[in-house]
Amino acid sequence: MSVKITETVLRDAHQSLLATRMRTRDMLEVVEHLDQVGYFSLEMWGGATFDSCIRYLNEDPWQRLRDIKKKMDNTHAQMLLRGQNLVGYRHYSDDVVEKFVTKAYENGIDIFRVFDAVNDIRNMELSIKVAKGLGAHVQGTVCYTISPVHTVEKYVELAKQLEELECDSLCIKDMAGLLAPSEAASIIGAMKKEVSIPISLHCHCTSGMAPMSYMAACEAGVDILDTAISPLAWGTSQPPTETVVAALKNTPYDTGLDLGAFEEIVRYFKELKEKYRGILDPISEQIDTNVLIYQIPGGMLSNLVSQLKEQNALDKYDAVLDEMPRVRAELGYPPLVTPTSQIVGTQAVLNVLMGERYKVIPKEVKDYVRGLYGRSPAPISPEIIGKIIGDEEPIHCRPADLLKPEYEKRKKEAEELGIANSEEDILTYILYPAIAPKFLQGGMEEEALAVVAPKPASPQEYTIPTEFKVTVDDEVFDVKVEPTGGVSISESASTKPTAESVKGAVTSSMQGMVLSLKVKVEDTVKEGDIVAVIEAMKMENAVHSSHSGTVKEIFVAEGDTLAPGDLIMAIE
Repeated sequence: MSVKITETVLRDAHQSLLATRMRTRDMLEVVEHLDQVGYFSLEMWGGATFDSCIRYLNEDPWQRLRDIKKKMDNTHAQMLLRGQNLVGYRHYSDDVVEKFVTKAYENGIDIFRVFDAVNDIRNMELSIKVAKGLGAHVQGTVCYTISPVHTVEKYVELAKQLEELECDSLCIKDMAGLLAPSEAASIIGAMKKEVSIPISLHCHCTSGMAPMSYMAACEAGVDILDTAISPLAWGTSQPPTETVVAALKNTPYDTGLDLGAFEEIVRYFKELKEKYRGILDPISEQIDTNVLIYQIPGGMLSNLVSQLKEQNALDKYDAVLDEMPRVRAELGYPPLVTPTSQIVGTQAVLNVLMGERYKVIPKEVKDYVRGLYGRSPAPISPEIIGKIIGDEEPIHCRPADLLKPEYEKRKKEAEELGIANSEEDILTYILYPAIAPKFLQGGMEEEALAVVAPKPASPQEYTIPTEFKVTVDDEVFDVKVEPTGGVSISESASTKPTAESVKGAVTSSMQGMVLSLKVKVEDTVKEGDIVAVIEAMKMENAVHSSHSGTVKEIFVAEGDTLAPGDLIMAIE
């Protein structure tokens, strides 16, 4: 039985190794070559790519989809969809899910790989139904993990439910590289006895077992394997495409692909990898069997390193890895895949950075414990529930049933902001209301420009340049800066207030962006009240007042970037 190949280089491979930073223009140069190989599908959208496009790359993810699709005549365009989460980090209302899936299909997606982070089928039903109604191929997905409650029987039960929802194929998603060859054989063998649709296997190489598990899967009857072209394979990415194709040649599972077809593609990505070398973290390229203990998926591992660097806390890496399985067990053993990987991972980071477990609890962690992300695989203990949400009672219904339609409401907001140029733009705003407005208004220019001037003999001799040539990825931009006031260079350092000099100071405990201010000057607050919300590590983190009093001064505005220890406001 010939095995088909799904190529991941344009989505999961660079998400895993390059923190999802590959630019669209670097993809477009090679798409036509990829399209000629004979792959079953090319995974090229969804997952974290949507977020990274607008957050880091100043690119429109919808335009990326359209541009890549134009160059694909022979291969199915595939995306990763997080069920009711879509490509965001919370559940969206049913009308938004329907609109998003429809627009994704209209813009070029052929195959929707649909999953839910906690394997709650209720969270997948609507996106499956909509995609099927449009005529798309739907690949229902089971997230693989290891825990006392995740068994072969449970995975087979999930597969049967997905087939009943008329999925066209199944995927076993081993996002952390945990699947051993024996388990691959057991699960796929058992599924083959109970379901009739094709089965795809998606593994990461984090533990080093994936190639062996792929061979075991072939022997058990797998139909499709996910691979990545070799320069962006191994480590936290997928097994290399050429290696898998060569290994299966002249066997009953021969892919039928020609190794010669990869030569130019491999050469291209070898050169491209050097271009992105500054983003590639050595940790992400390594084989690490400790993943069998802490179970962090490929994409999260590279992003975890980035997050710790942002917080100036890379030295806490090992401590965070130790904390991760503790938090996961306390939260009912969710599979570590977006968004639960981010929920568990961020809470573990905060537990370590704060020096006290659950001292700071992001909104998303609270919502997960409330049941708003779905049913946890194992029950969460009353003690942990109480610690995180107090006396509040978790929900037991389908989470989206509690959500009111929001598309039209958000559309009006987008129109008022002047960013409702298309339905796609409106969806971008709904998914990322904190960062989308600036992007859609054209204000997210390339940043990180540092101007170094010689030290003047005196403040009077200091002249500030106002015109610059900025080179970003070999593109030169002419930038003009117009001074609009402020203090002199000699005064600024001494007049800027610090936490130590301000009575009743409230400071940031982490690196992040001010998402919202919940109070204004002269407001009275009580100890524990939420006074601001900071977006850090893609999570909303409430800032609580450490004491009661009156807000005397606010030193930041919404959208400002904060470092740990930065002054937010004074409450006396």
